[in-house]
Amino acid sequence: MTDAQLYTIVALCVYAVSMALIGCISYGKSKTLDGFLIGGRNIGAWATAFAYGTTYFSAVVFVGYAGQHGWNIGVGAVWIGIGNAVLGCLLSWLLFANRTRKMTKKLNARTMPDYFEKRYNSKGMKILAAVIVFVFLVPYSAAVYKGLGALFSAVFPGVETWVWMLIIACLTAVYLVAGGYIATAYTDLIQGIIMIVGVVCLVAAVLGHGNVGGLAGLMENLRNFESLPDDPNPITGSQLTSLFGGSSFKFLCFNIMLTSFGTWGLPQMIGKFYAVKDTAAIKRGTIISTIFCLIIGCGAYLIGSTSRLILGGRLPAGGIDSVIPTVLMEVLGSGTLGIVLLAVIMILLLSASMSTLEAVVLTSASAVAVDLIPAVRKKATKPEAQMLLTRLLCLAFVACSFIFATQNIPIIVSLMSFSWGVVSGCFIGPYIWGLFSKKITKIGACAGILSGLLTVGGATLVISLQSGFSAAAAKSPEMGVTAMAISMIIVPVVSALTKNKAEEAQRVEEIFSCYKEN
Repeated sequence: MTDAQLYTIVALCVYAVSMALIGCISYGKSKTLDGFLIGGRNIGAWATAFAYGTTYFSAVVFVGYAGQHGWNIGVGAVWIGIGNAVLGCLLSWLLFANRTRKMTKKLNARTMPDYFEKRYNSKGMKILAAVIVFVFLVPYSAAVYKGLGALFSAVFPGVETWVWMLIIACLTAVYLVAGGYIATAYTDLIQGIIMIVGVVCLVAAVLGHGNVGGLAGLMENLRNFESLPDDPNPITGSQLTSLFGGSSFKFLCFNIMLTSFGTWGLPQMIGKFYAVKDTAAIKRGTIISTIFCLIIGCGAYLIGSTSRLILGGRLPAGGIDSVIPTVLMEVLGSGTLGIVLLAVIMILLLSASMSTLEAVVLTSASAVAVDLIPAVRKKATKPEAQMLLTRLLCLAFVACSFIFATQNIPIIVSLMSFSWGVVSGCFIGPYIWGLFSKKITKIGACAGILSGLLTVGGATLVISLQSGFSAAAAKSPEMGVTAMAISMIIVPVVSALTKNKAEEAQRVEEIFSCYKEN
């Protein structure tokens, strides 16, 4: 066993015990459905802010997006991190946090489908939203496993990838099933601190690498970079140093919009606002979360932009997903300090992924246990039974996402490409307009959800028939952004043509009185 492997195992053991203890301690506060799903609406600023930020960034961002876009675009990819912090985090908190907290409390809504049912008085919308959450978020969690599995395999080449996926699944299941949202909020706080320390250390390490030469050296060396003669996709130094993405400007813009505005409609992100304690916590949380996202987002894409220099312009044998793992081994694979930092970085990426995984699993489980099953059953479910079912479904969804990740089921892999854009494209219009306008109707909100499905589904069908499914998957960012824009337009337009009746208008007026209350 190498020193790097030994340090990593020790760090993993300490981390695993800490997470399990938090889950056990939180068990007593999560015996009710409100406590399990939204922490009794009593989570403070720091825990909520870090829960939002750590759910935003997973190993998929570091291993996948940062590696891919840093390699193919260069320093311009850092704009994705800036966009995520300003648009996906700061604006989201400023515009939606307080309104979401107040309205969901007034409606006693615990989930996004629950919010749709009670805001628009539509059980059908609740069922449709719950199905969308289940179909597209569970496969997304499988992508988190795959990103982490590839990373740990780089440090432990003799261990099968599925072994690491299983360890991650078991650890997540322990504290999530035991402590629910309270456990995830406080583990996210610890995970967030680890992520900040890890990213700062990794940025310092990669900038200090001999091939990079610091921040100034990065720009100079990238400007003089020349692709290898056998590089199938050669790139110029001017492209790598272009501050606005050069020839990839359009691609860059769509990715910024998808990964930033997309959070405005994702239930696992919006759910953090249900649980925050009060307005004062929201004000503090806005600042904390934005700073966190700036550090993590910009740091990740900056690291990705150094990859061609550190790896000598040669793409690793594992392809684009192996860029960041190979960079880590190159920069931190030798020397005691480097090995210790490698162990910290491994825990950083584990933390980033588990926080995203737990949020997605909790959202998916609640969609079925709290939204779907009670909506289709004639008999009312007792609170105790519903609580047990939610815990069991969390366990089941962790297992399902693990199986999907290990089996490479084609339809599941395909759904991963569209999950973010479809879910946000369906929910963003009904969610946002429902917070701000009394004139939005049930039909208008339903049209918004259906428009997201039809936009992505229709475009996928047309492109697949013309150029194949892989071409459609490559266009998934554009589809997602288009679906979000159409949803935001369709909801008010259809609502204007189908105005609420007097009785419904009075009910909506009562709902909006929440903004006048403290």
